[in-house]
Amino acid sequence: MKEFVLKWYPVILAFICMLYSITLGLLGRHDEALYSAHWPGTILLFALVIRQRRSS
Repeated sequence: MKEFVLKWYPVILAFICMLYSITLGLLGRHDEALYSAHWPGTILLFALVIRQRRSS
């Protein structure tokens, strides 16, 4: 379980952020939803770059 979490934590965190953004949109808080909608992509991009830098 620990290996799974260590490997997939960026995806899990991005998914939680996506759910947060969707919830804000459904609650009618559109400005906040648009702001937080960028978080999942940013998290995944940073995780990708960090992992590429570690392996080299």
